[in-house]
Parts: sequence; structure tokens; C-alpha cells
Amino acid sequence: MTSFANPRDPGGDHLLTPQNAAVVIIDFQPVQVSSIASRPKRELVANISTLARIAKLYEMPVVLSTVNVTTGRNQPTIHQITDILTNVDPIDRTSINAWEDEDFNSAVKATGRKKLVMAALWTEVCLVHPALDAINEGFEVYPVVDCVGGTSLEAHQLGLQRLVQAGAKPVSWVQLICELQRDWNREKTVPGFAEILFAVEGH
Repeated sequence: MTSFANPRDPGGDHLLTPQNAAVVIIDFQPVQVSSIASRPKRELVANISTLARIAKLYEMPVVLSTVNVTTGRNQPTIHQITDILTNVDPIDRTSINAWEDEDFNSAVKATGRKKLVMAALWTEVCLVHPALDAINEGFEVYPVVDCVGGTSLEAHQLGLQRLVQAGAKPVSWVQLICELQRDWNREKTVPGFAEILFAVEGH
């Protein structure tokens, strides 16, 4: 029961670590949330809030984006996310594909991370499009499947299938937090890890 004296390099680890991954959250706005039909909306909001808490706990870079807030056509990110990520300014855009927005594109690349943990609404559009572009540019994309949703169950499932066919690596938020924590000897994050993980029954 002895951990290796010299743990693996967290920057070069093939698994996800707080040092090699960034979190990307796209278009969790009221209209998008209300149109989800692939999972219960309350569950979706609870899960994406948990992803935000995970990103904050492990001090991971976060890119948060909205669409059409500045134009007045849409409302900002739901407060359940912004109440947690208080130091992250959303990047607003007009492009449906976030990757085609220069500010968003630059922000993702500025994290310096090649592994992108992604969640977006809808699965079949605002997740699929930038994820495919990121993969095409050499990024590893990890869609958090229980933190996303589509306009129908079929649309959600087909969107995920398309990403997997392109090389994306789906994860759940439980899988993600355990992969980031990895060892109980990393005591700094253990209390937050336990608080998030064992609150799952309350979802």
C-alpha cells in the first residue's frame, strides 16, 4: 500500500490531471437548458454545476463561452455555473461553432493544455462542432457525457457517436474527479473531493 516515491509527471501523464487539462463550458444559457430533451433538466444543471466545482477544486483553467448575449438575443450563462466560477469571464460570440470565434479559439490555446474536458449545449451542435475542430488541430477532447444534452435523445447519442468516431474520449463527471484525484495522499483536495463525490446521492 505504498504509492510510488516518484509519481508520474502530471504534465505529461496520458491520463487527465489538473496540470495537463483545461475545462471548456459552452452555451449553458436558459434557452438552451430549457430545450434539452435527452435527460432531466434539473439533473443536467446539477451535473454541470458539479463539473464547475471540480474545475475550481483542482484549479484547472476554464474557458466559458456564451452565444448572442451582446446582441440581446440570448441570456447569460446560468447562475448555477457563474456562482461557482466567479473569476471566469464568459466569452460571448455570434458563431454557432465556438471554435470559429477568434477570442474563444485564442483563449483555449492560451491555456497551454492539449487535453480539453468539454461540455456544451446542445450535444449535437455546440459540443460536436468545436470538439471536431479541436481534434482536427491535435487536441485530445474529453466530452463529459452526463453534463451535456441534446434536443432529443437520438440527437444527443448521435452527436456523441460522431465525436467518438473522430477520436474523442467520453468521460462522466465521477470518472473525471477520480482521475484527477488519483491518490488519497494528495491531501489538499481530499475534503473537496469527498464533498463533491459523496453528494451524488443528493442530485
